[in-house]
Amino acid sequence: MDVFEAIKTRRSIRKYKPDPVGDDVLKEVLEAARWAPSWANTQCWEFIVVRDPQTKKKLSETLGPGNPARGAIEEAPVLIVACARTGVSGFYKGSPVTDKGDFFMFDVALALHNLSLAAHALGLGTVHVGFFNAKRVEEILGVPEGVRVVELMPLGYPLEVPKPPSRKPLEEMVHFDGYGKKGWGKST
Repeated sequence: MDVFEAIKTRRSIRKYKPDPVGDDVLKEVLEAARWAPSWANTQCWEFIVVRDPQTKKKLSETLGPGNPARGAIEEAPVLIVACARTGVSGFYKGSPVTDKGDFFMFDVALALHNLSLAAHALGLGTVHVGFFNAKRVEEILGVPEGVRVVELMPLGYPLEVPKPPSRKPLEEMVHFDGYGKKGWGKST
């Protein structure tokens, strides 16, 4: 699958077949995450692979009320818990060097985007889950100080694939040479 096709056809999958995800396929999607760009190549991400149904059940209970991904966490054969070492990304000699502070959220998002596109290209589905109690997840999984849980990502073979959501036109989001300056086709 070409990268543009993968980008345009990837969907958030919330219903999964019970079919197991083999270690070879799991390694392939994690390898895609490993090759993501990161701040100064710090690669602050770490991943916890959860297959145990009881642990996935406990983790699903950390989701916010009404979160539609609760069932996905329990049903998907694999749950990737994306973590980040803090104080690494966006830092130089122990101090943050931008007004954004710790860049770990950005770096982990890049890694998970690679992972989700690779999963899609291999016939798997994923969904980004961010509405949960991260502190509770850290307790359940024994995550140490200096490492934060950033996101939960179910991984498995889709039971159903939703229709594509609508997208805003580029004209609404692209500015030229300053904010608010529109004008496709006005290149000099």
